[in-house]
Amino acid sequence: MRTPNTLSTRVLLICAAIGVATGILSAAAGWVTPAVVAALPILYGLVLGSHVLPGIIAQELLRLPFVALVSHLIAALVASAFNPAWIGRFLGTALLFGAIQEGVAALTRYRAWGAWRFFVSAVVIGALVAVVVGLAADLARLPPWAQASYIVLSVLGPVAWTAIGLALGASLRRAGVARPERR
Repeated sequence: MRTPNTLSTRVLLICAAIGVATGILSAAAGWVTPAVVAALPILYGLVLGSHVLPGIIAQELLRLPFVALVSHLIAALVASAFNPAWIGRFLGTALLFGAIQEGVAALTRYRAWGAWRFFVSAVVIGALVAVVVGLAADLARLPPWAQASYIVLSVLGPVAWTAIGLALGASLRRAGVARPERR
């Protein structure tokens, strides 16, 4: 049996479609971020968690190496077109989240595609978000209940968006988007 060409034109076009769709969502998340951080910073993890979608959808649909990273980078470029001032943030988030998702998949040698594997990457991303953004946002100034809520929501945000991404990827798979190439 012949192994599929990992980054064939077909695969790249699917990653591009995923990247464009999720990049528009990332742009919207970027627009609401300042208001969320100013008004309800404990909800920021829910907003930032939406950035896991490109990789989750691509990996669930295609189940191939590098598709998470490619989809994330395209989504970041699309989001940057809507908000050029945030290009560094969009690209940094894309590289970080895509690398974590690819890293977890690589640990299973791209053979384990159960939901658990996606949720492992979501929890890792959520924990990282909680720590990094918590330090940057000076959570110590918030009351203890808000600090605890922030940490929980920062982990649950990527987990919830991962569940949505898995559902979308599975729907696209059922619709035949990931059918093998004909020779």
